[in-house]
Amino acid sequence: MQRLVILGVAESDAHAVANQLIAHHLRASGFTVMNLGVCTALADFAAACGRHPEAEAVLIGSLNGHAMQDLEGLLDLKLSGAISCPVIVGGNLSVGSHKGPDLRDRLLRQGVDHIADDISELLPLLDTLQAGTPVRVRSA
Repeated sequence: MQRLVILGVAESDAHAVANQLIAHHLRASGFTVMNLGVCTALADFAAACGRHPEAEAVLIGSLNGHAMQDLEGLLDLKLSGAISCPVIVGGNLSVGSHKGPDLRDRLLRQGVDHIADDISELLPLLDTLQAGTPVRVRSA
C-alpha cells in the first residue's frame, strides 16, 4: 500500500528549497507526496485532506518564524474533522534566535500533534504513527 503525506509551507512563508528537499527525501523513501508548495493556507491543507482521507499526516514547514500566526485556526479544522490526520510542524517556528520555552506547548494547544526539530526525525515519526504507537512529544 502506498503511503501518502500532504506537505506544504505555512501561509506567510515562501521558502521553497526546504520544502522541495523534504518532498524529495520522502519520495525517495517510498512516500507519495502531495506537495501544496509555499504560502499554503490552512483551508488548502483541509481541502487536500478531504480529497485524500488516506493521508497519514499533514506536514507543515515554517522558516520565517511565523508558525503561531499561520496556524491560527488549525485546532478548529481538526475539531471539525476537516483535518483528521496528525499534523507535524517543523522548521524555524518563531522569530529571533532565542526560542521561548512555551513555544512548543502553545503550538500543541493550537492543534499541532508533533514538532520535528530535524528532518532525521520525520521518517521514524511517520513509521511510529503508522504503527499506531503512542508518540511522546518532547518539550524544549
